[in-house]
This record gives sequence, structure tokens and C-alpha cells, in this order.
Amino acid sequence: MRMVDLIVKKRDGNELSDEEIRFWIDGYVKGEIPDYQSSAMQMAIVFRGMNKREVSTLTDCMEHSGEVLDLSSIKGWKVDKHSTGGVGDKTSLVLGPMVAACGGVVAKLSGRGLGHTGGTLDKLESIPGLSIAIEGQRFIDQVNSIGIAIAGQTKSLVPADKKMYALRDVTGTVESIPLIAASVMSKKLASGSDGILLDVTVGEGAFMKNMDDARELATIMVEIGNRLGRDTRAVLSSMSEPLGFAVGNALEVKEAIASLQGHGPKDLMELCYSAGSIMLVQAKQAKTYEEGRKMLKEVIGNGKAFEKFVQMVEKQGGDVEYILHPEKFEVSKNVIEIFAEKDGYVQSINALEIGESSMRLGGGRATLDDVIDMSAGIVLSKKIGYKVKKGDKLATVYTNKKESEYKPVVEDIKRAFVIVDYFIEEEPVIKEVIG
Repeated sequence: MRMVDLIVKKRDGNELSDEEIRFWIDGYVKGEIPDYQSSAMQMAIVFRGMNKREVSTLTDCMEHSGEVLDLSSIKGWKVDKHSTGGVGDKTSLVLGPMVAACGGVVAKLSGRGLGHTGGTLDKLESIPGLSIAIEGQRFIDQVNSIGIAIAGQTKSLVPADKKMYALRDVTGTVESIPLIAASVMSKKLASGSDGILLDVTVGEGAFMKNMDDARELATIMVEIGNRLGRDTRAVLSSMSEPLGFAVGNALEVKEAIASLQGHGPKDLMELCYSAGSIMLVQAKQAKTYEEGRKMLKEVIGNGKAFEKFVQMVEKQGGDVEYILHPEKFEVSKNVIEIFAEKDGYVQSINALEIGESSMRLGGGRATLDDVIDMSAGIVLSKKIGYKVKKGDKLATVYTNKKESEYKPVVEDIKRAFVIVDYFIEEEPVIKEVIG
């Protein structure tokens, strides 16, 4: 078998056999197939696609290219949640403790942010002292002890994805539904959970810009997970504007704390209640979504969800005083308010522009080597559908950058808000449930 023949076969629109896909992935991970041939295959897949069997086989080969976590010593039915990324997406910080407080077992491996999308690990690391490097028995012991851990992926997990994604990022092959599906699902399957809830974001601030693509991606990932023996379901959620009000690491942690104390933004809480009710059914803690939603509202109301977050932070070495007293978080030296220049209604807020602006203020990474300013970011005061008057505050900008650096960003944030003189309805955050 020769790699060049497989590239030509896919280039011409033909199916690859299971053996051929395995030959490609095994050879690439071992270094026997060079980057340029793997890049050519990925480009052929971008143009020609893959059928369901091919994507499932690709996912399975990538999953087993390295370590596969054995979580069998963790008591209970383990559930995990994955978001395809967005702006202001602090869902895991709120949803994980909520589900764990209801008796669900949340064993979650997360990633870092890059570009306009934020990463759960970066947000957690804005809490002084907190470590996301909890592996092996320590990870298992923590989940058994308090029902939740959120940690970074081990280097030995899915090496095929690490190599392939690095190529896709520099060869224009990121936006391929089969490759995205295999990348996401190989990591989730290798992470060892019994149930997987996928939050597939759709809109300007997401990788999937329209419902058709988001639905196709979600459906493929759900089918892959179920075909490979995991209870996999998905929600399609709106990312046409930032989720919640805060964008930026410490700012989002503070919003997550407020949410767990019962003061969360409506869109964020609706996503957490909807996704959490599915996870509780998957974790066999609730018989119906309605029962799960009721349980989740109870643990927000009685403070048990917040207590679970405090427990997790403490177990992972974080200073819980910052959770009990969020005013302790450092505030950027430059705080700039942005005001509406006319009366009307907020028609749109460009989530991509807000995410990229937060990155430019210091709150994100343009490259993996960039150092994040944990205090930097943006807090919105208005959302789509809100009525505004001239002079009302639209947003507050936090940055330690020099004035010459942040002034152009502030102007871009102003332009991200579109205000019209007619009524605009608020957009529902949950668009569809699959599985």
C-alpha cells in the first residue's frame, strides 16, 4: 500500500477502506508518512468529503493513536461536555458544578483558547494557584471525591490529532466537517466518559456560520459517538452575539461565580439548564429533561452548585478567597466605557469582532506562545433586542495596553454594535437538540 495511491483515490472522489485509513493514520503518527502527504490527503478530504463509515473509522484510528483513558475506577456514569467554541463561552465553569451538585459525575478534559475563541483552561488559570495539570490517579481520586474535575489533556492523548491539527492550521484545511468531527470526537472518546454532550455553536462568533453546517456537524458527531459505543447528544446554540456579558478570562470567572449564585445572564443560564438536563439524563440521575431542569434550578437556588465550584477550585489548589470574594481579582489599569450615540434597539453585536478585540486587548492568544493578560477583556451592558437611549453604556473595556494600542480596538468595539430605530426580538440561545 502506498500513500500516494490513497491520496489519488480520495482526490478522485472514491471511498477509502478501513485498512487504508488505518494505514494513513498509523504511518503518519509513526513518522513513516511525511507531513506533505498527510496535508495532501486532508486537502483531498476538504474537497471530496467522507461518508459516515469513513469518518467513524478515521475517528477510531485517531482515538487509539495514543493513550485512551480508563475511567472505570470512577464510580457512576461519567459525562463530559464539549463546545465547538465561541465568545464569552464560560459554560463549563457553570454547567460542570451544576451537574455534579445534582449527582452527575463530570470528568472533563478541556483545551486552551486560540484566536477569538476562549479556552476553559485559561479561564480557570486566572484563579490564583489553580492547577489544571491533574493526571492519572489524582484525576480519578478527585472525581470520586467531589464528582467533578476539569483538567488539561495529557500529551499522550490522541497524538494523531495534535499532528494533524497543526497541519490543518497552516494549510487551509480547518473548515472541513469530516476533519472537525474526527478531531473533536477522537479526543472526547479517548477521554473515557460514558456520555458526551456536544454544544455546537452557530453564528458569527462560531466556526459554523449557518444552521445547515452546524446541524450536519452535530449529526455526524452524534452518530460517530453512538456508533463507537457512547451515549452522544448535541445542542445547537447561538453564537450570533457573545454568550453572557463578560468576555475575557478573569471577567468570565466572575460572571460564572455570579451565575452559580443565582445571578447569571439569561442566555448563559438557559444554555446551562438545557445542556445540563440532557447530561443528567445521560448520567442516569434524571428520567426526563424536565426533571433534570428542575434539579438544576434547585442546586442554583440552594447554593449547592456554588459550593461544588468552591470544592473543585480548592481540590485543584486554587485560592478559594477569590471565589468567595471576586472583588479580589486584579482589575486592569485602563477601564474605558463605551456609550450609545443614538436612541434605538440593539440589532446585532458582532461576536467575532468582540472576540478578536478582547484578544487584541491582551485577553487572548493570536499564537499558542502568546501570554494572556488575565484581567483584560470586555463586559457588555446591552445585548441584542435591548432598548437603548443616547448616552447609555454599551460596554466596558479592560486592558493594560497603552492608549495608542487600545484606542483603535475601542473604535472597533463601538462598530460591533448596530443600533436601529425599530423593535428587535431577542434571539433564543438554544436552536435545536439532536439525539
